Amino acid sequence: MANTAQARKRARQSVARNKHNSSLRSMLRTSIKRTRAAIAAGDKAAAAEAFQKTTSVIDRIADKKIIHKNKAARHKSRLAAAVKALA
Repeated sequence: MANTAQARKRARQSVARNKHNSSLRSMLRTSIKRTRAAIAAGDKAAAAEAFQKTTSVIDRIADKKIIHKNKAARHKSRLAAAVKALA
């Protein structure tokens, strides 16, 4: 257990931050799954729309440094290639 007031506060902040970041990571994963499902269904219009929304989510989460910018770029690149391949 934390001994000082500062350490107790940091522990509380850490718990709150972890909860918030976990929900954002979950939102990211859900968004990516929706896009992959649209791609798997073969509907190019739905996949393109889902990809656009997912790109926005990925960028927002990378800006907050919840995921690394290179990981964000990798996700966007692979999803874009998959949507493009639907032609």
